[in-house]
Amino acid sequence: MFNRELSWLSFDRRVLELAEDESIPLLERVRFLSIVSSNLDEFFEIRVAGIMQQEESASHPATKEFLAELLDRARTLVDDQQRCWRQKLLPALSAQGIEVLAREQLGDLARGELSPRFDRDILPALTPLAIDPSHPFPVLTNKGLYVLALLRDPASGEMRRAVVPVPRILPRILALSGRKSFTFLSHVIQLFLHRLFPGLELQGSWAFRITRNSDLYVDEEEAVNLLEAIEDEIRNLRKGAPVRLEIEADVPAGEMQWLLDSIGLTADNAFLIPGPVNMLRLGSLIEMIGRPELLYPNFVSVTPAECAEPAKLFERIAEQDIVLHHPYESFTPVVDFIRQAAKDENVVAIKLTLYRTSGDSPVVEALKEAARNGKQVTALVELRARFDELNNIEWARQLEEAGAHVVYGLAGLKTHCKACLVVRQEKDGLRRYAHLGTGNYNPKTARIYTDFSLLTRDEEITADVGLLFNVLTGNLAGPKFRHLLVAPFDLARRIVELIDAEASAAKAGRKATIFAKVNSLVDPEVIAALYRASVAGVKVELVVRGICCLVPGKPGLSENIRVRSFLGRFLEHSRLFRFENAEAEPIILMGSADWMPRNFQRRIECVFPLRAPHVRRRIEEEVMRVYQDRQGDAKSLGPDGSYAACEPMGRLAPGAQDTFLQLAAKAAQARVTEQPQN
Repeated sequence: MFNRELSWLSFDRRVLELAEDESIPLLERVRFLSIVSSNLDEFFEIRVAGIMQQEESASHPATKEFLAELLDRARTLVDDQQRCWRQKLLPALSAQGIEVLAREQLGDLARGELSPRFDRDILPALTPLAIDPSHPFPVLTNKGLYVLALLRDPASGEMRRAVVPVPRILPRILALSGRKSFTFLSHVIQLFLHRLFPGLELQGSWAFRITRNSDLYVDEEEAVNLLEAIEDEIRNLRKGAPVRLEIEADVPAGEMQWLLDSIGLTADNAFLIPGPVNMLRLGSLIEMIGRPELLYPNFVSVTPAECAEPAKLFERIAEQDIVLHHPYESFTPVVDFIRQAAKDENVVAIKLTLYRTSGDSPVVEALKEAARNGKQVTALVELRARFDELNNIEWARQLEEAGAHVVYGLAGLKTHCKACLVVRQEKDGLRRYAHLGTGNYNPKTARIYTDFSLLTRDEEITADVGLLFNVLTGNLAGPKFRHLLVAPFDLARRIVELIDAEASAAKAGRKATIFAKVNSLVDPEVIAALYRASVAGVKVELVVRGICCLVPGKPGLSENIRVRSFLGRFLEHSRLFRFENAEAEPIILMGSADWMPRNFQRRIECVFPLRAPHVRRRIEEEVMRVYQDRQGDAKSLGPDGSYAACEPMGRLAPGAQDTFLQLAAKAAQARVTEQPQN
């Protein structure tokens, strides 16, 4: 198996390659560069932090050597990221008349403009923190921006140090006159930093940030109130153990060592940055520039005809199952489904899982309205959704205030499944309607993530969804689902059984194929089953966006397995599976779970079958076939762990996402053509 952490860095490398790719619009390349920084932040906060803890506890003798290798590879990636910014993106921006100026490039005109702005808009928000025997080194916030100042007292010649926190409320990039030139806030602060220290001589200043261990540690069995326990732990995260120091590359060795000693890190964990210390902030530059011709062409998601009238949505779902492919097809029908349920006088109950959502969530607003309308509303709010804990705590409180019943799932398990159940009183009795998805109830990310939604009134599927919610709210043990595959109860076992069934079919001389699309493939038991299938002659087609620990193309083991990764304009987030020999006919599954131990063992996940022939046919012909045939946005994983372009023309060749966009555009045009003319 490939190593998980190294595979993560390989994924970040492929994202960086998008930033380097000149066939991609310029500002989108800047966005990809910022995404690399975001990914690396999480990598250090969670993965590197965990490995450092193992090293400290000496739980594994090889940890020290592996950590050194990991940090070395991460450092190489960061160096290449900075090189991409300096040598490729900055010149390309300049060629478009867009200048992003470093501190040394700020001439007299820029300094003259920035001086009053600094005094008016920045200086009042700054608080220098002296560091001396009476002022100990301060607690620095995780990923906060700081400036280290080295000062000299001209009267005594004494050298002093101070740390200046940069308030998060201040914009990290500033536009100069004409909005064609930009510079970083840290450069402006350093330019006029001497004004914070009258009577002292500024000897040097260096922007830096610290990354800390950000994993939550909550003992749910001991916690009297889970919400309050998580709130307390989030407050403690700013004191988490430091795992990385990023600092401007021109810092003197002595000053960097002093800083490392102050925060308790070694030089191995220090990253010298010759450019922007936090490239994540480059994302704001894209909006400030305001050049749509340097972005991907504007795209509007299509609303299928059967979802065009929200008031008739339950009627349409009762007629047939509806599958939506986001973002090519709009997420609005899912929001409409919940909104209609909130105001439909025939709806008696709504149940929904909430893992991540947007800051102005229409889904939460609809649930609050439903509760105020007297409907029974049950919201499963996952308080431990990483980096969204505070948002979800706020949503939980708002829902409770509106009269909804809020629960937090099962102890020790994250509720990661994406499910909504609506119970409606109809002429022939109570009927259940369900939405099941691969993505979160977040209209904003639904515009940039690829995901699937199923809207159904299938009695057997909705009965299983009802049982799923009873498990979540009633803590039922050993539930028996007829059609859903639910972790941690039977998902892992059923996936391995489906893989092994293909191996048995191949040995019997029948056609045997597996198609699986996931974000990550890590689970050793699933990987072992896939190897057995390959040896038996099963053709295995895997689409794995990010981490992949399976080694494909290895003679005698995995030569029948192909692994490809699709990266492009949209984040590939959907999970889709097809097994040729599941009972009487092939089975097509979608769901929330990746093939990882955490998804199988430590989360509530839901994988659901597509039972209606028309949606099965559509997925096979319009989705799976595209992923299998289109290569422009795909790279293939080799047995040595490297990725190579599947198409000699690279991204200039048609890709899967390009094809889906074209299909959506044709569908939109067909809708316009079909509308009656005035």
